[in-house]
Amino acid sequence: MSTSSTSATSAPHSANHDAGSGRAAGKVALASGAAQGMGASHARVLAAAGASVMIGDLQEEAGMALAEEINATEGRQAAAFTPLNVTSLQDWTAAVGQTVQEFGKLDVLVNNAGIYTPGTAEEASVEDWTRTLDIDLTGTFLGMKAAVPELKKQGTSSIINVSSIAGLVGFKNRAAYSAAKWGVQGLTKTSALDFGDDGIRVNSIHPGSVETPLTAGLQRGYGQVPAGRAAQVEEISMLVLYLASDESRFVSGSSIAIDGGETAGNNLRQDS
Repeated sequence: MSTSSTSATSAPHSANHDAGSGRAAGKVALASGAAQGMGASHARVLAAAGASVMIGDLQEEAGMALAEEINATEGRQAAAFTPLNVTSLQDWTAAVGQTVQEFGKLDVLVNNAGIYTPGTAEEASVEDWTRTLDIDLTGTFLGMKAAVPELKKQGTSSIINVSSIAGLVGFKNRAAYSAAKWGVQGLTKTSALDFGDDGIRVNSIHPGSVETPLTAGLQRGYGQVPAGRAAQVEEISMLVLYLASDESRFVSGSSIAIDGGETAGNNLRQDS
């Protein structure tokens, strides 16, 4: 895994380059796992709403291409890329530093990177357990640890931790993933208490089924989802945008399900 700490974009720009207009105008966000899938959608939506976004990911080619695409679309230096291995505090510290160097500050952290591995507590390998918790839970902790000193410098700032509905209810055959995502919820609520006085709000979002390139080939039904379908990635990104913007200044410590009603109850139960 990469531990590089240098930016893979063009030379750093001053903090005074043009900001966009929109719901997140003037905000600067750092998002992990943002080179593809939901993370890429979050980056596009935040930039379209006026934010500047640092794309952190191990996939350098995809991340650089996404930054170029966003900049061309927005007609400004709205995005940049930095290599980021979320299990490395050194990488996180470098990514935060690169964000501040490139865009002048940091207002929003989006802890989006994650993996899932199958297996029950009996069947899952110790290696899969450790890797899943290292990326999904410890990676979230390290991102917060690196970002909080910069977030404290703003009058109001936001940490958005991407969990899952597997962090709200039990999930069969996903022992490590569910444990990690429940851990993200606990870390979020504790940190909302810890950093409230610093103007940092901390929330977790809990997506259900989402259509991404990684799930496109899965054969599954949606009878358990009252909405009867999976979410589009942009629908998740609109919640990220709300939590990044000043519209959510009094929202902190929340665990927000965005799942078409999947965790509301047993949608498969039939009345007799």
